[in-house]
Amino acid sequence: MIISTTYTIPGKRITKNIGLARGNTIRARHAGHDIMAGLKNIVGGEIREYTKLMGESREQAMDRMIDDAERMGANAIVGIAFSTSMIMGGAAELLAYGTAVIVEDEK
Repeated sequence: MIISTTYTIPGKRITKNIGLARGNTIRARHAGHDIMAGLKNIVGGEIREYTKLMGESREQAMDRMIDDAERMGANAIVGIAFSTSMIMGGAAELLAYGTAVIVEDEK
């Protein structure tokens, strides 16, 4: 699967636009991590636990988006982007989305 944040892929030609491919995950904070985050808030610095949580969330959302595109018969996704939103206190959704397409080598 070819994935691109742009709407073109060098050396490829889009032959069919299939539609929106998307994948999401909803994650909740961990109470133990909140304690560490509170301490970091006082002294400053990266909150590595949350950095790791967001990285894992992005990967899971992207994997689900790829699965969605493959189910539709696509071999590429163009224009991918990510979005986050709060669902409730302590829980957030991370959404990966893009346009599922079929691409071929340029002639």
